[in-house]
Amino acid sequence: MERLFANRFRKIIIRQWLQIVAGLLVFAFGVHLTIYANIGLAPWDCLGMGISYHTPLNYGIAMTTVAVLVLIVDLLLKERIGYGTIIDALLTGNFVQMYNDLNPLAENQSLWAGIAVMLVGFVFMALGMYVYMKAGQGCGPRDSLLVGVGKRVPKVPIGYVQIAMWAVVLLIGWLLDGPVGIGTLLSTVGAGVVMQIVYDIIHFEPRAIKHRSVVDITAKLNFVP
Repeated sequence: MERLFANRFRKIIIRQWLQIVAGLLVFAFGVHLTIYANIGLAPWDCLGMGISYHTPLNYGIAMTTVAVLVLIVDLLLKERIGYGTIIDALLTGNFVQMYNDLNPLAENQSLWAGIAVMLVGFVFMALGMYVYMKAGQGCGPRDSLLVGVGKRVPKVPIGYVQIAMWAVVLLIGWLLDGPVGIGTLLSTVGAGVVMQIVYDIIHFEPRAIKHRSVVDITAKLNFVP
């Protein structure tokens, strides 16, 4: 009986890992849309591009490096680190790079089309976060930071917490010569607003999710009755 429960647990965890990857693919597509909009990058992407301008790293590797550094801050905030956190840190930047490389369309030159595309990108980003967070195996490094800060101001809607956090990230990216445009300013405010609207519609509160840690899951996966 214990072996049966152990096997079921392993199947559940693997299914959740696949859910995390699927959510990150959706999220990364949203990020790609904000880049394709060509009206200024979102703050985190502005930071990643700024780093790539001053180092040998391409955008994907730069974003992975940023994710690892943010992960250290998450640990200092005592956020629970799960397999979802690790998977996000390793895959998201490279998924975005994949979409950027595969996109067959010419660079967007229309401001209004760019604004529309960026807003759609925000929706994909919010939905992607919802899909992978629901797996309960930890937030990605940046989202763990968002949740960690959000827990310290529980009365502030999570979307507004993101607005404040992204404003700080934008400042750093701008200082590194990252691309800044109307879309950058739009995303600094708009992404948080869209997130709040989407999560209000689907009744999702990221701070309410109880995540399993890497240590806990690993111990259970290695259990052989």
